[in-house]
Amino acid sequence: MKLSVRTAVPLTALVLAATACAPGTSDNSGAGQDEKSGTLRVWLFQEVNNAPKKKVVDAAVDTFQRAHDGTKVQVEYIPVETRAEKIKAAFNDPKSAPDVIEYGNTDTAGYVKDGGLADVSEEFGDWADAKDTDPTAKESVTVDGKIYGAPYFVGVRALYYRTDVFKDLGVDVPKTQAELAATAQEIHKKRPELYGLAVGGAYTYGAMPFIWANGGELADEKGDSYTSAIDSPAAQKGIKAYTSLFGDTNCPAAKCASMGGNDTVTAFASGKAAMAIGGDFSHQAMEDGKVKGKYAVVPLPGVKAGEIAPAFAGGNNIGVLKSTSHRTLAVDLMKRLAGKDAQRSLFDGMGFLPTYTDVREEVAKSEPFVAPFVKTLGAGAKFVPASPGWAKIDASLVLPTMFQEIVSGRKDVKSASADAAKKMDDAFGTAG
Repeated sequence: MKLSVRTAVPLTALVLAATACAPGTSDNSGAGQDEKSGTLRVWLFQEVNNAPKKKVVDAAVDTFQRAHDGTKVQVEYIPVETRAEKIKAAFNDPKSAPDVIEYGNTDTAGYVKDGGLADVSEEFGDWADAKDTDPTAKESVTVDGKIYGAPYFVGVRALYYRTDVFKDLGVDVPKTQAELAATAQEIHKKRPELYGLAVGGAYTYGAMPFIWANGGELADEKGDSYTSAIDSPAAQKGIKAYTSLFGDTNCPAAKCASMGGNDTVTAFASGKAAMAIGGDFSHQAMEDGKVKGKYAVVPLPGVKAGEIAPAFAGGNNIGVLKSTSHRTLAVDLMKRLAGKDAQRSLFDGMGFLPTYTDVREEVAKSEPFVAPFVKTLGAGAKFVPASPGWAKIDASLVLPTMFQEIVSGRKDVKSASADAAKKMDDAFGTAG
């Protein structure tokens, strides 16, 4: 992903991040062979409710098998929590590895460095569907200008708020981050049983928009590597804006410092918060919770009125393993699993936002709840540094530790961000 992490791109791309050290380099046994029949193995992530996803996948597999006589596809749904170990083993033992995998979009750089993913640049360039892939989704499968998979779905976060609480208290929907903080405090003061805005010290992707909106960056690209920018004055301003939301006037640090993204969504869905930063993928949790029929969603505001805070472009990809002995078939299967028809069906069944701009516009018209998230994407979402070192940074909880040190009072913003920057630079340096 050679596009700079500093670049905000229009109509950009969820949710899964690499949380373990990168696997060892594969010897790619079997690479170079291109058998046109036989059995292909696919590993996809197991969802909480997997039946709708399985239905979409089964349909794609059926059309693939009918198009290729003598082929069979075996699909295995693997737990997200243990995917790192399983994929590591696959990279180190190509004979037992699958041909096609689903992976988190922040995994790309590490998997490419370790020789696990096949370069499908040529096939991607010739694929009709691919021309409508949004820029950041494409960035998430790109390393050093080469394509290593197909974007599968995207995820982005926005601001959920309680319409009933806002109406009862006579408060307006905040239009800036300063108004967001003031509104949260006003609500908590009037309704102390509620968090004004549920925030979490371990909610990295909820904090990033504050850093980016204030002009900060996670890292700067330096040649073939990255250096941390988390301790820059602009980034520190964003960190201060986020960590100021913790405390007795909104979300007490004793309760909120350890909260992650799921915790903040749960707090809102259960009726314990007036606002929360949640994803398009959080919609069903709200519908299943106590707030059903009593909430709305708007893009998270930026620093100035009318601005939308840049959101993290999350999501998953589908890739072909470099070790496959069925390259042509595997690439075709990848296209069928991640193509427009499959993504339309995934949205209908799972609510996953499509990675194609035209398909996303279609679903936004059919489902109003999608509109704020599509608007957020259109304003320019951002991605994490395209470095294998990000997996180590994420797994080591560098940013959550920084936030928690600040909200607990153990360190100030300057010293905590400086310590985080050093850890990030160590990870980038080790990754090369």
